Amino acid sequence: MMPARVPKIAIVGGSGLYDPALMKDLKTIKVATPYGEPSSPVDVGVFLGTRMAFLPRHGRGHTIPPHKVNYRANIWALKSLGVERILSVCAVGSLQRKYPPGTIMFPNQFIDWTKGRQYTFYDGGKTFHVSTADPFCPEMNGLFAQGAKKLGIPHFDNGTYITIEGPRFSTRAESKMFRQFADIIGMTLNPEIQLAVEQEMCYTSVAQITDYDVWADKPVTVEEVMSTLAKNMDSTKRLLQEVLPKIPAARKVCKCGEALKNAEV
Repeated sequence: MMPARVPKIAIVGGSGLYDPALMKDLKTIKVATPYGEPSSPVDVGVFLGTRMAFLPRHGRGHTIPPHKVNYRANIWALKSLGVERILSVCAVGSLQRKYPPGTIMFPNQFIDWTKGRQYTFYDGGKTFHVSTADPFCPEMNGLFAQGAKKLGIPHFDNGTYITIEGPRFSTRAESKMFRQFADIIGMTLNPEIQLAVEQEMCYTSVAQITDYDVWADKPVTVEEVMSTLAKNMDSTKRLLQEVLPKIPAARKVCKCGEALKNAEV
C-alpha cells in the first residue's frame, strides 16, 4: 500500500544508526518487486524531523552478506514508494594515511571491483547506457559537507571509493594495489549506486572510516570496525539532524533526475 505521504528521501544501511523508536508516524511496508524480495520491508515515517524511508541493506539483524544483497529489489522498492534521493550510511576502510579512522568521507567517485552481482535493470528489451562520470549527487554531497563543517565533524569532501566483492577482507597485496588509485574501500556501494542512477535517483554516501585497510601493519578485524562505527554514531546522527531538513523537496540544482535522457540506444 502506498503511504499517504510519499517519502522523497531514504536511508539505506545505517548499521547501528537506525532505531524504530526514533520514527514517528511509523508504517512498515512490504514491497513486491520484479527482482524478488528486498532486504527487508521498508519503514516509512518521520525520522529526526524529516519524513523518509529506511531500508536496512543487510536485513534486520544484519543477516545478509554484501555479495548476497538483492540490490535491484532494494532500489526498485524505494523507487516504487516515491523515493527520489538515497542516502547511504556505510562503514569503509581507509587506503590512505591522511584519512584516519573515526572520520567521515563523502566520496564523489567510485571504482567497481566486484565480480558477480546484478549491475543493471536493462537486461534486454531496452538498452540504456547511463553516464556515471559523476555518479554521486553534487547537491546532496555539498549539503552534507557544509553540515559537517558547521558541526565541526572531521570529514573529507571528495574521494574515490573502491568496492570489492567480499565478504572477505583484502590480502595485503590487493590492498597495496588498491591504494594506488582509491582512497577508501568497502563492499556495498556497487551496484547500488549505478542502479540508483538508472532509476534517476540522487545518491550520496556518508562513508564512516572505521580502520586502516590491511596495507597498514595491523590487519583489520570485525571487532575494530564495529567499535569505531559505534563511536561514530553520535556524529552521524547529529549530521543527519542538521542536514536532512535542508534537503529541498524539489530537485532543481542537480541533473540526477535526467540520467536516462539520451541514454537509450
